[in-house]
Amino acid sequence: MILRLAWREFRLIVLSPLAWLLMAASQLVTAWWFLLLVEQYRTRYEPVVVQVNSPMGVNDLVVLPFFGSVLLLAMLLLGAALMAMRLLAEERRSGGIQLLFAAPLRMTELVLGRYLAGLGFLLLLALPWLVMPLSLELGTVVDRGRLLSSGLGLVLLAALFAAIAMYASSLSAQPTVAALVTVVIGLMLLGVDAGARFMGDYPDAVLAWFSALNHYEPLVQGVVSTSNIAYFLLLSAGFLVFSVRRLDALRMQV
Repeated sequence: MILRLAWREFRLIVLSPLAWLLMAASQLVTAWWFLLLVEQYRTRYEPVVVQVNSPMGVNDLVVLPFFGSVLLLAMLLLGAALMAMRLLAEERRSGGIQLLFAAPLRMTELVLGRYLAGLGFLLLLALPWLVMPLSLELGTVVDRGRLLSSGLGLVLLAALFAAIAMYASSLSAQPTVAALVTVVIGLMLLGVDAGARFMGDYPDAVLAWFSALNHYEPLVQGVVSTSNIAYFLLLSAGFLVFSVRRLDALRMQV
């Protein structure tokens, strides 16, 4: 039942013109950024690397900045905001959520089905970003281990953003509000540690753990640890549990 719901919702998402517009815009922006990094490496960094015989190469000066780019994170978060507008908020606004509440369907199944559909779209959005660095193998050697680690980080971040979008969509009957809540929560998780450091001597050990960037950046650098993976899985599961409880409360009010 969950997979059936997920496939049905995923098809509705990819048939949306707004989804295709977002995918086209994101690929245009990320491709421009990738080509800019490649050109910068070829014209500025490569001669210096060869001259000083440095071990640094495209993996450190192109692949790492590409996956660690604010542009990629912004496009992924924007995609999650788009998902928040339609996963539940749109049906709550139109009243269609009443039909789902009346169906012989557990809220856990509904949440997981919609969540997998949203996650599927975000992974479809991010798939070309994983393919772009592979094109470098036409002229050089790419560290596939680091590329796989970066891809894992991107998948885990997409899973977290999709869970946030699911929760935000369950909070409001206004799609624009759900999208805004998704962006706010996502930015808070990405920048919570930076905000703590900005405050000076504020004890930020706990906030540092909650910072998504502190767990995403090691994966981009090729460091795969169970603590970083557990962070994304725990927070994603937490937002999904909040979504289920929110829908159970709404169902009791009907």
